[in-house]
Amino acid sequence: MKYEVILFDADDTLFDYGMAEGQAFLNVFAHFGLPAGAEEYAASYREINQALWKDLEQGLITSAALRVERFNRLFARHKLEYSPEAFSEVYLRFLGEGTYLIQGAVELCGELTGCRLAIITNGIKDVQLSRIQGSPLCNTFEQIIISEEAGSQKPEPGIFDYAFAKLGITDKGKVLIVGDSLTSDIQGGMNYGIDTCWFNPLEKANEAGIKPTYEIRDLSELLGIIA
Repeated sequence: MKYEVILFDADDTLFDYGMAEGQAFLNVFAHFGLPAGAEEYAASYREINQALWKDLEQGLITSAALRVERFNRLFARHKLEYSPEAFSEVYLRFLGEGTYLIQGAVELCGELTGCRLAIITNGIKDVQLSRIQGSPLCNTFEQIIISEEAGSQKPEPGIFDYAFAKLGITDKGKVLIVGDSLTSDIQGGMNYGIDTCWFNPLEKANEAGIKPTYEIRDLSELLGIIA
């Protein structure tokens, strides 16, 4: 087998983050008495949230600040009078219940019995652990590497140092990272000197100038690469 350790990104690689986010957004606005808010403010929220996650990748904001700041900006833009802190707390609770998986994730992991599997994610610790532990993949991963614990986030090398130490890895040539983000997963893997696999189910154009080792459209394609 070509690779012995597979580092999986979590969101939009194995776990359907869009579905979890949408349901949590719907639930939190209903909780605060504004059920129409999910539809009315979803586009603004996604724009704000994506920009802040890019800032996180670049070290411009912390994970703790991000989780509140996205609602602070949303409420300021739409003149809503809610507490960003209280709103964030309830939203994260609902988000942690979103255990939805990408099609083929369970089957893929079941086939990879000869590999050591781990998660490497920039997500929020309590949310990610809740989603992973509540899913059918709860007993799948040897380690769950989360940026909050590592003190570093993809694409920085520090999170990979942390992951390699946790997993006792000494040979980079036996490691493959699989993820949907060119700037986080793929750039991070390239920076660290490990092979990369870009999961690109929507066939997005690669305009970032970042060249993964492999590119797949369906999770099942990974089996051919690893074999």
